[in-house]
Amino acid sequence: MRAYVLTGPYEGSVQDVPAPTAAAGEAVIDVERVGVCGTDVEFYTGEMAYLHEGHSSYPIRLGHEWSGRVTTVGAGVDPAWVGRRVTGDTMLGDGTCRRCLRGHQHVCENRQEVGVRGGRPGALADQLAVPVSSLHRLPDTVDATLGALVEPGGNALRAVQAAQLNADDRVLILGPGTIGLLAAMFARSLGAEVHLMGRADSSLEFARELGFANSWHEDELPEVPYDAVIDASNAAALPARALDRVEPAGRLVYVGLAGEPSLIDTRDLALKDVTAVGVLSASPGIAATIQAYAEGTIDPRPLVAATVPLERVGAPLAGERPEDAGPGPKIHIDPRLGGA
Repeated sequence: MRAYVLTGPYEGSVQDVPAPTAAAGEAVIDVERVGVCGTDVEFYTGEMAYLHEGHSSYPIRLGHEWSGRVTTVGAGVDPAWVGRRVTGDTMLGDGTCRRCLRGHQHVCENRQEVGVRGGRPGALADQLAVPVSSLHRLPDTVDATLGALVEPGGNALRAVQAAQLNADDRVLILGPGTIGLLAAMFARSLGAEVHLMGRADSSLEFARELGFANSWHEDELPEVPYDAVIDASNAAALPARALDRVEPAGRLVYVGLAGEPSLIDTRDLALKDVTAVGVLSASPGIAATIQAYAEGTIDPRPLVAATVPLERVGAPLAGERPEDAGPGPKIHIDPRLGGA
């Protein structure tokens, strides 16, 4: 089968590789859609921390935001899975450690991450093999595009849940990228007043087109109280800015990661009686995200700017947008599309 293989920083190509087989407890998926994520870009540039910590190495097969259809299953798996449309959890714990046994497999020290960590191949390929225990069935109302938006949606949903918003709350979201805009959609569905802060005129204008009129450059941000601040950016300076802008007794949520250490003054955290929460992975939020998409509570499909064939994945990894791309922040790959 075809798979995109990254062999080093800025070096990758579509290669012919052995098709996966379903080991015991696993399923093979025909991949229908894959999202290109900032994590994938960091692997492409060589900046991803896992590369320097020994959790990942080249060559690597990327792709952890995906949807598809089960084609075969391994020993011990109910054959009823065959033919089902699914997406899957990125985080695969060892299933035996204290964290896994307490339901926290997404922070298992020995975890694999699909397309990210521990040598588990990702979904930028014709097919993907994963444990059936990681799969989530997609209802008919959740199409392939929505299915590949479940993973970022789960991260965003968990960030909003951590903010504990009420209908009369005002929330500030830093970074109007995919996670930030998804968080804004979930927050709006709860009745909160949503503000977004970003740097690029184009991303702020797109946020306004989605109905988020309160989208600001930093120097335009109004002096109003924010009951919660969600940092969905990759800017090292913004975690401290978030602490500065949150109301006393409010909540901070950190779901973005900078490429260098971010510093906050914990004296301000204590003296303002602020609760700060970190969010890693969609895992505990996947089922609720699928339900929200299925019910139409939010529709994130406008975030997808373009869908291109597998042979064109190198361009978005390098930061290039297709000529016919819309204004959204997300590029999707459909391995079923032909053409270079």
